[in-house]
Amino acid sequence: MRLVRVAFAAILLSLAAAAPEVQAARGDVTVEEQYDLGLRYLKRGYYVKALEQFNKIRNYHRDDPYAVKAELAIADVYFEQAEWDQARVAYEEFMRLHPRHEDIDYVVYRLGLTSLKKSTKVAARDQTWTRHAVTTWAGYESRFASSEHLEEVQELLVEAKDRLAHKEFLIGEFYFRRKAYNAVISRMEGMLRTYPDCSDVPMALAMLAVSYKRVGDETTAGMAAARLTADHPDSRAVRWLRLREPTLLAAPAAEAAAP
Repeated sequence: MRLVRVAFAAILLSLAAAAPEVQAARGDVTVEEQYDLGLRYLKRGYYVKALEQFNKIRNYHRDDPYAVKAELAIADVYFEQAEWDQARVAYEEFMRLHPRHEDIDYVVYRLGLTSLKKSTKVAARDQTWTRHAVTTWAGYESRFASSEHLEEVQELLVEAKDRLAHKEFLIGEFYFRRKAYNAVISRMEGMLRTYPDCSDVPMALAMLAVSYKRVGDETTAGMAAARLTADHPDSRAVRWLRLREPTLLAAPAAEAAAP
Protein backbone atom coordinates (compact mmCIF):
# COMPACT_ATOMS: atom_id res chain seq x y z
CA MET A 1 0.00 0.00 0.00
CA ARG A 2 2.82 2.40 0.85
CA LEU A 3 4.38 1.86 -2.59
CA VAL A 4 1.05 2.68 -4.18
CA ARG A 5 0.78 5.94 -2.22
CA VAL A 6 4.34 6.93 -3.17
CA ALA A 7 3.68 6.19 -6.83
CA PHE A 8 0.42 8.15 -6.73
CA ALA A 9 2.18 11.13 -5.15
CA ALA A 10 4.86 11.03 -7.83
CA ILE A 11 2.20 11.05 -10.54
CA LEU A 12 0.51 14.07 -8.95
CA LEU A 13 3.81 15.95 -8.81
CA SER A 14 4.57 15.23 -12.45
CA LEU A 15 1.10 16.36 -13.48
CA ALA A 16 1.50 19.57 -11.48
CA ALA A 17 4.83 20.26 -13.13
CA ALA A 18 3.36 19.65 -16.56
CA ALA A 19 0.28 21.80 -15.94
CA PRO A 20 1.73 25.07 -17.29
CA GLU A 21 2.85 23.33 -20.49
CA VAL A 22 -0.61 21.80 -20.95
CA GLN A 23 -2.29 25.14 -20.32
CA ALA A 24 0.04 26.88 -22.75
CA ALA A 25 -0.75 24.29 -25.40
CA ARG A 26 -4.47 25.01 -24.94
CA GLY A 27 -3.84 28.74 -25.12
CA ASP A 28 -5.68 29.55 -21.89
CA VAL A 29 -2.79 31.13 -19.96
CA THR A 30 -1.97 34.78 -19.39
CA VAL A 31 1.02 36.47 -20.99
CA GLU A 32 2.70 36.55 -17.59
CA GLU A 33 2.22 32.80 -17.22
CA GLN A 34 3.61 32.25 -20.71
CA TYR A 35 6.64 34.33 -19.79
CA ASP A 36 7.15 32.39 -16.54
CA LEU A 37 6.94 29.17 -18.52
CA GLY A 38 9.66 30.45 -20.84
CA LEU A 39 11.84 31.22 -17.83
CA ARG A 40 11.32 27.69 -16.53
CA TYR A 41 12.36 26.29 -19.89
CA LEU A 42 15.44 28.53 -19.82
CA LYS A 43 16.37 27.48 -16.29
CA ARG A 44 16.06 23.79 -17.20
CA GLY A 45 18.19 24.23 -20.31
CA TYR A 46 15.36 23.69 -22.78
CA TYR A 47 16.62 26.51 -24.96
CA VAL A 48 14.62 25.76 -28.11
CA LYS A 49 11.37 25.69 -26.14
CA ALA A 50 12.34 28.83 -24.28
CA LEU A 51 13.01 30.67 -27.54
CA GLU A 52 9.70 29.51 -28.96
CA GLN A 53 7.87 30.74 -25.88
CA PHE A 54 9.54 34.15 -25.78
CA ASN A 55 9.15 34.67 -29.52
CA LYS A 56 5.42 33.95 -29.26
CA ILE A 57 5.09 36.61 -26.59
CA ARG A 58 7.12 39.12 -28.58
CA ASN A 59 5.28 38.47 -31.84
CA TYR A 60 1.68 38.11 -30.62
CA HIS A 61 1.56 40.42 -27.60
CA ARG A 62 3.59 43.42 -28.78
CA ASP A 63 1.64 45.90 -26.65
CA ASP A 64 2.05 43.91 -23.46
CA PRO A 65 4.88 44.86 -21.05
CA TYR A 66 5.94 41.21 -21.06
CA ALA A 67 6.81 41.53 -24.75
CA VAL A 68 9.75 43.75 -23.74
CA LYS A 69 10.78 41.26 -21.06
CA ALA A 70 10.60 38.52 -23.68
CA GLU A 71 12.95 40.47 -25.97
CA LEU A 72 15.55 40.58 -23.23
CA ALA A 73 14.96 36.94 -22.37
CA ILE A 74 15.65 35.96 -25.98
CA ALA A 75 19.08 37.56 -25.70
CA ASP A 76 19.63 35.67 -22.45
CA VAL A 77 18.75 32.37 -24.12
CA TYR A 78 21.36 32.97 -26.80
CA PHE A 79 23.87 33.88 -24.10
CA GLU A 80 23.21 30.67 -22.17
CA GLN A 81 23.62 28.73 -25.41
CA ALA A 82 27.03 30.37 -25.86
CA GLU A 83 25.78 31.83 -29.15
CA TRP A 84 27.81 34.97 -28.55
CA ASP A 85 27.16 36.70 -31.88
CA GLN A 86 23.40 36.19 -31.70
CA ALA A 87 23.36 37.26 -28.06
CA ARG A 88 25.35 40.40 -28.87
CA VAL A 89 22.98 41.36 -31.70
CA ALA A 90 19.95 40.74 -29.46
CA TYR A 91 21.33 42.84 -26.60
CA GLU A 92 22.31 45.64 -28.99
CA GLU A 93 18.83 45.61 -30.51
CA PHE A 94 17.29 45.77 -27.05
CA MET A 95 19.47 48.77 -26.19
CA ARG A 96 18.47 50.50 -29.41
CA LEU A 97 14.76 49.95 -28.83
CA HIS A 98 14.70 50.51 -25.06
CA PRO A 99 17.60 52.83 -24.13
CA ARG A 100 15.94 53.91 -20.86
CA HIS A 101 14.79 50.49 -19.69
CA GLU A 102 15.20 49.80 -15.97
CA ASP A 103 17.47 46.82 -16.71
CA ILE A 104 19.77 48.64 -19.13
CA ASP A 105 22.69 48.22 -16.70
CA TYR A 106 22.22 44.45 -16.97
CA VAL A 107 22.05 44.68 -20.77
CA VAL A 108 25.32 46.64 -20.98
CA TYR A 109 26.92 44.20 -18.53
CA ARG A 110 25.86 41.22 -20.63
CA LEU A 111 26.80 42.95 -23.88
CA GLY A 112 30.35 43.44 -22.62
CA LEU A 113 30.45 39.82 -21.49
CA THR A 114 29.52 38.55 -24.95
CA SER A 115 32.55 40.35 -26.35
CA LEU A 116 34.79 39.07 -23.58
CA LYS A 117 33.56 35.52 -24.15
CA LYS A 118 34.56 35.80 -27.82
CA SER A 119 38.01 37.15 -26.99
CA THR A 120 41.18 35.15 -26.50
CA LYS A 121 43.12 35.25 -23.24
CA VAL A 122 46.41 34.90 -25.11
CA ALA A 123 47.61 38.50 -25.30
CA ALA A 124 49.77 37.92 -28.37
CA ARG A 125 46.70 37.05 -30.45
CA ASP A 126 44.04 39.33 -31.92
CA GLN A 127 42.41 41.29 -29.10
CA THR A 128 39.61 42.93 -31.09
CA TRP A 129 36.88 41.51 -28.86
CA THR A 130 38.73 42.37 -25.67
CA ARG A 131 38.93 45.96 -26.91
CA HIS A 132 35.23 45.83 -27.79
CA ALA A 133 34.38 44.78 -24.22
CA VAL A 134 36.46 47.62 -22.77
CA THR A 135 34.70 50.10 -25.05
CA THR A 136 31.28 48.71 -24.11
CA TRP A 137 31.99 49.09 -20.39
CA ALA A 138 33.59 52.53 -20.66
CA GLY A 139 31.86 54.83 -18.17
CA TYR A 140 29.89 51.98 -16.57
CA GLU A 141 30.76 53.15 -13.06
CA SER A 142 29.41 56.66 -13.62
CA ARG A 143 26.32 55.52 -15.52
CA PHE A 144 25.35 52.66 -13.21
CA ALA A 145 26.90 53.47 -9.84
CA SER A 146 24.33 51.41 -7.93
CA SER A 147 24.25 48.43 -10.29
CA GLU A 148 24.63 45.00 -8.74
CA HIS A 149 26.95 44.15 -11.65
CA LEU A 150 29.33 47.06 -11.09
CA GLU A 151 31.90 45.17 -9.02
CA GLU A 152 32.16 42.35 -11.55
CA VAL A 153 32.43 44.80 -14.44
CA GLN A 154 35.24 46.64 -12.65
CA GLU A 155 37.13 43.39 -12.05
CA LEU A 156 36.69 42.27 -15.64
CA LEU A 157 37.76 45.68 -16.93
CA VAL A 158 41.02 45.47 -15.00
CA GLU A 159 41.67 42.04 -16.48
CA ALA A 160 40.73 43.14 -20.01
CA LYS A 161 42.81 46.32 -19.92
CA ASP A 162 45.78 44.41 -18.55
CA ARG A 163 45.52 42.00 -21.47
CA LEU A 164 45.42 44.85 -23.99
CA ALA A 165 48.38 46.49 -22.28
CA HIS A 166 50.33 43.25 -22.33
CA LYS A 167 49.80 42.95 -26.07
CA GLU A 168 51.32 46.41 -26.51
CA PHE A 169 54.15 45.44 -24.18
CA LEU A 170 54.90 42.29 -26.18
CA ILE A 171 55.17 44.34 -29.36
CA GLY A 172 57.51 46.77 -27.62
CA GLU A 173 59.56 43.87 -26.30
CA PHE A 174 59.80 42.49 -29.83
CA TYR A 175 61.25 45.80 -31.02
CA PHE A 176 63.63 45.91 -28.06
CA ARG A 177 65.13 42.53 -28.94
CA ARG A 178 65.78 43.89 -32.42
CA LYS A 179 67.31 47.09 -31.04
CA ALA A 180 64.64 49.22 -32.73
CA TYR A 181 64.71 51.64 -29.82
CA ASN A 182 62.62 54.43 -31.34
CA ALA A 183 59.86 51.90 -32.00
CA VAL A 184 60.17 50.70 -28.39
CA ILE A 185 59.79 54.27 -27.13
CA SER A 186 56.71 54.89 -29.25
CA ARG A 187 55.02 51.66 -28.20
CA MET A 188 55.84 51.80 -24.48
CA GLU A 189 54.96 55.49 -24.10
CA GLY A 190 51.60 54.79 -25.73
CA MET A 191 50.99 51.84 -23.43
CA LEU A 192 51.79 53.87 -20.32
CA ARG A 193 49.45 56.68 -21.37
CA THR A 194 46.56 54.36 -22.18
CA TYR A 195 47.02 51.78 -19.40
CA PRO A 196 48.86 53.55 -16.55
CA ASP A 197 47.83 50.96 -13.95
CA CYS A 198 48.64 47.76 -15.83
CA SER A 199 50.96 45.10 -14.45
CA ASP A 200 53.60 45.66 -17.15
CA VAL A 201 54.33 49.25 -16.09
CA PRO A 202 57.63 48.46 -14.27
CA MET A 203 59.17 46.57 -17.20
CA ALA A 204 57.88 49.15 -19.66
CA LEU A 205 59.65 51.88 -17.69
CA ALA A 206 62.84 49.84 -17.58
CA MET A 207 62.81 49.27 -21.34
CA LEU A 208 62.02 52.94 -21.90
CA ALA A 209 65.00 53.97 -19.78
CA VAL A 210 67.36 51.73 -21.74
CA SER A 211 65.88 52.74 -25.09
CA TYR A 212 66.10 56.47 -24.39
CA LYS A 213 69.71 56.08 -23.29
CA ARG A 214 70.63 54.15 -26.41
CA VAL A 215 69.14 56.79 -28.70
CA GLY A 216 71.13 59.43 -26.83
CA ASP A 217 68.40 60.99 -24.67
CA GLU A 218 70.09 60.71 -21.26
CA THR A 219 67.69 63.10 -19.53
CA THR A 220 64.50 61.21 -20.41
CA ALA A 221 66.26 57.91 -19.72
CA GLY A 222 67.08 59.13 -16.22
CA MET A 223 63.49 60.27 -15.67
CA ALA A 224 62.14 56.85 -16.65
CA ALA A 225 64.64 55.12 -14.35
CA ALA A 226 63.81 57.49 -11.48
CA ARG A 227 60.10 56.84 -11.87
CA LEU A 228 60.75 53.10 -11.90
CA THR A 229 62.80 53.14 -8.69
CA ALA A 230 60.39 55.51 -6.95
CA ASP A 231 57.18 53.67 -7.82
CA HIS A 232 58.43 50.07 -8.05
CA PRO A 233 61.66 49.84 -6.01
CA ASP A 234 61.42 46.10 -5.35
CA SER A 235 60.31 45.01 -8.80
CA ARG A 236 62.13 42.61 -11.10
CA ALA A 237 62.36 45.49 -13.58
CA VAL A 238 64.83 47.34 -11.33
CA ARG A 239 67.15 44.33 -11.28
CA TRP A 240 66.73 43.94 -15.05
CA LEU A 241 67.68 47.60 -15.60
CA ARG A 242 70.68 47.35 -13.25
CA LEU A 243 72.11 44.52 -15.36
CA ARG A 244 71.80 46.50 -18.60
CA GLU A 245 72.35 50.14 -17.70
CA PRO A 246 73.62 50.36 -14.10
CA THR A 247 74.58 54.01 -14.53
CA LEU A 248 70.92 54.97 -14.85
CA LEU A 249 70.30 53.73 -11.32
CA ALA A 250 73.51 55.12 -9.86
CA ALA A 251 73.07 58.61 -11.30
CA PRO A 252 70.40 59.89 -8.89
CA ALA A 253 72.40 58.76 -5.88
CA ALA A 254 75.57 60.38 -7.20
CA GLU A 255 73.74 63.65 -7.84
CA ALA A 256 72.22 63.60 -4.37
CA ALA A 257 75.69 63.11 -2.81
CA ALA A 258 77.28 65.93 -4.80
CA PRO A 259 78.02 69.19 -2.85
